[in-house]
Amino acid sequence: MCLSRLKCALSPLLAAILVCSNVTVLWAQEAQTAQGQNPPTPANLPQAPAAQQQQFVLRDYSKPKRAFPNVIAPYTPEELPVPNLANTPRLDQLMRDGKLYLSMDDAVALALENNMDIAIARYNMGIADTEILRAKGGSNNFFGVNTGIVQNTPGGGVGGLSGSVGSGPGGTTAAPGGIGAGTNGLVSSTVGLGPLITSFDPVVTGTLQSDHSRFECTSIFCGSVQNTTTANFNYLQGLEWGTNVAVGFTNSRITTNNPFTIVSPSLNSGFKFQLTQHLLQGFGLLPNNRLIRITKNNREITDVAFRLQIITTVDQIENLYWNLVYAYENVKVQQEALAFAQKTLSDNQKQVQIGSLAPIEVVRAQNTVAADQQNLIQAQTNLDLQQLLMKNALSRTLQDPTLASAEVIPTATMALPQQEPVVPTQDLIQEALQHRPELAESRIDLSNREISQKALKNALLPSVDVFAYYGGAGAGGEQNPRSTCGTGGLPGLCSRPGSFQTTSYGSTLDKLVTSTAPDKGAGFTLTIPIRNRQAQALQVRSELEQRQARMRLQQIENQVTIEVRNAQFSVTQNRAAVQSSQAAVELAKQSLDAEQKKFNLGASTSTLVLQNQSALATAQSNLVSAMAAYEKAQIELDRATGLLLEHAGIVMSDAVRGEVTHMPKIPFVAPRSDVRSVMPSQPEQPSQPAGPPQR
Repeated sequence: MCLSRLKCALSPLLAAILVCSNVTVLWAQEAQTAQGQNPPTPANLPQAPAAQQQQFVLRDYSKPKRAFPNVIAPYTPEELPVPNLANTPRLDQLMRDGKLYLSMDDAVALALENNMDIAIARYNMGIADTEILRAKGGSNNFFGVNTGIVQNTPGGGVGGLSGSVGSGPGGTTAAPGGIGAGTNGLVSSTVGLGPLITSFDPVVTGTLQSDHSRFECTSIFCGSVQNTTTANFNYLQGLEWGTNVAVGFTNSRITTNNPFTIVSPSLNSGFKFQLTQHLLQGFGLLPNNRLIRITKNNREITDVAFRLQIITTVDQIENLYWNLVYAYENVKVQQEALAFAQKTLSDNQKQVQIGSLAPIEVVRAQNTVAADQQNLIQAQTNLDLQQLLMKNALSRTLQDPTLASAEVIPTATMALPQQEPVVPTQDLIQEALQHRPELAESRIDLSNREISQKALKNALLPSVDVFAYYGGAGAGGEQNPRSTCGTGGLPGLCSRPGSFQTTSYGSTLDKLVTSTAPDKGAGFTLTIPIRNRQAQALQVRSELEQRQARMRLQQIENQVTIEVRNAQFSVTQNRAAVQSSQAAVELAKQSLDAEQKKFNLGASTSTLVLQNQSALATAQSNLVSAMAAYEKAQIELDRATGLLLEHAGIVMSDAVRGEVTHMPKIPFVAPRSDVRSVMPSQPEQPSQPAGPPQR
């Protein structure tokens, strides 16, 4: 009732504030119009403010709403902004003439701003904050946090070492969003269990009740009407030491027409203050604030998991980019091979016409042209696919037709360092053991399990509570006129007028504190579960899960060691493959040049020249593939050591907000000298006026 009155009182004030704010906005718009400025619209907003509107605002949901000065704030819902599904302005800035010119640095920056996997993972941090807030309120359970990695962006994959270049494993997971059963896939069934926790938030309950009763009397001692009004109040709060505070305040007012009731209306009030302390089970800070500690640790796990999400997504985007570069370079190789075959076919046709060449050579050249056309079509369709995968990975929506039809042109290419830096394997392993997010998650998870172990050991103890209470009672009211002699009371059973002194409600309450009718005492309660099998099972299970988690941590460390060694071996192997492919290309070029000279002297045939050209095209394609595999091996080495973000120059605060203020700088990347489209030009369709469809 009090809250309703307060809300009614505040409603006019809130309405006045809203009206003033609307008037202020209108004045501001009129002032802009007067100065010759257009009202802000999505079309004419500056780029920087638009980017700020796109950013994700990470709030601290572990703090409750303040009850002052707005006392009803804790009882009102929190209004959260709807997800922003529009692409950031950076994407439009990279569009020129309907084409998306994309460098590796731009691709990573766009992924940090627009990638949906990262956007979904950002909400996990706020969800973890709400768990802390619930634990601070004295919750007896928690819902857990999501530590899984979202990999629903098709293409690329993680690591990029399996499968052929340009055909990654897809980057998706079988479980929704990659959510595992617990940290690193382990079950956490006993984490957070322990003695029952009384709410740390004060709980106030009140009862206001009015009863009107009529009776059919079958006795002379009965009254036909009784009205009862009850107003009770209770307060309960638990403290982190295992102390419970309870306060009760009761009030009743009874009126009746029963002539044997001396007082009507009668007033009865009472209060009781009780303090209870757990002595065995539930005693101390750890059993009672265990969920606060665990949820704070889970918040740290969420931060580490988000870092792992960024590493995974950036790894995938870099692999996608090198898939795109491979597809782009391969189209150029196939175009050159087809152009050479077509020129050879044209020369053979001319020589057949003048009779200096057998017609079979034309047929052989036509076969080569057809095969090269097939290779080119396959390369172009693969490039189309890689462009689509890249646009999907770097945008929140493809509904914009300009983006959906835009050709993606990579402006960066692979760079092979002159000399590979030599880093001892053991140093790389130590870096990985310090920086891999999976290991940090496991270590924090072990801390949670140790907290739960101690709480479950405490839950094995019997429940012994000592309590003390103090209370009082007060009675008041007026003498019932029906029971007074001479006014309707039965002779011999009536009360003399003035035999009961009238007592007001204030005087009745005064008796509560003057110990007129005190109620005080102390005692203890003992609860012993015979055999205690449930508590024993939970305690043993927590011990087993903790040891299982410790073994899992060691297993992850062993796995990280293998991954680092394998990644280092892959870099060495792929560098050797690049050098071998470079030698093969050089040999194919010299062989083709020698065969052309022999053909010009009449010592060879056009078929042999085309065969050497096909060998050169294959060698060039293999070189591009080897270069892309080398770049992916470098990415895998950075991922295995946990240094991918540091080496890429990515700032985590930018990733959290979804707004890149510090551009990444990806290593082993060189600018492309010939940035041009390699896709066939589409003939322009004449524009037609819109009209009804024709049959």
